[in-house]
Amino acid sequence: MSVFATATGTGSWPGVAAREAAEVVVGELAGALAHIVELPARGVGADMLGRAAALLVDVAIDTVPRGYRIAARPGAVTRRAVSLLDEDMDALEEAWETAGLRGGGRVVKVQAPGPVTLAAGVELANGHRAITDSGAVRDLTASLAEGVATHRAALGRRLDTPVVVQFDEPSLPAALGGRLSGVTALSPVAALDEAVAVALFDTCVAAVGADVVVHSCARALPWNLLQRSAIAAVSVDAGTLVASDLDGIAAFVESGRTVVLGVVAANAPQRRPSVEEVAAAVVAVTDRLGFERSALRDRIGVTPACGLAGATPEWARTAIGLAREAAEVFAADPDAI
Repeated sequence: MSVFATATGTGSWPGVAAREAAEVVVGELAGALAHIVELPARGVGADMLGRAAALLVDVAIDTVPRGYRIAARPGAVTRRAVSLLDEDMDALEEAWETAGLRGGGRVVKVQAPGPVTLAAGVELANGHRAITDSGAVRDLTASLAEGVATHRAALGRRLDTPVVVQFDEPSLPAALGGRLSGVTALSPVAALDEAVAVALFDTCVAAVGADVVVHSCARALPWNLLQRSAIAAVSVDAGTLVASDLDGIAAFVESGRTVVLGVVAANAPQRRPSVEEVAAAVVAVTDRLGFERSALRDRIGVTPACGLAGATPEWARTAIGLAREAAEVFAADPDAI
């Protein structure tokens, strides 16, 4: 069974209290795939791109009016990002110890911006996106891969448990489609070549030394590209899927890999769905793939549709709990749904 064929959260979480968040995630995802939390409400250095400042090796990031920019040397942003990541690791370790999980073999997930989204989201010194410079993209990817590998290993030692990696790639479809905006209308950003993107993912997978899932809430994921890469799983918002995605998902699953379906709303709906309704949303997708449900038991995971940073704390807890229960129903007897 794939480590990703279970329930998990996408990473981001509401509020600013790391210990409280870690306690909820470890508790609600009991028996599933717990994860280190990201609390972007804490500000600079705590959001998806800001976390990279704590992970990159020999590359520094600073802030500019539009967001983040590669800097000549580490400064306040890097120090803040490192401090926040340390706080999150401390919180998870404390919750892990309290739950008596050390050494139990239960897998944990860490998240980081993916190489394409990182290169699309940070600026060079000249103000252009880093993705416009192939050398900068290679350097960022190598730095990110090394830093995430170090982070994964450190957390694994602290928790005495296996750790897997999620790379967040919300900008991947736009980068491949040439839809990223330039500094001006006269400086467009060229579309990223698919072969380059595959090489970036493979560099990261080779470096981190663990199974890797690529997560994106964006529409029109490039399934052929993802299948050619070395990643083990793809996490997607099921609400974005259209008929043309299904063949790609089916081929990806048939290759022995996993798809994690985001079927729980990221924000509280007017009426709380039942576990049966969430499980039905899973099979509404899987039944269109052309496989027996039982054949997919070990290849399908369940998660909220996207990050939970904008949710209320109450709904965030509910959302991952529903994902866990639905994944348990699907794993136990998918034909009964």
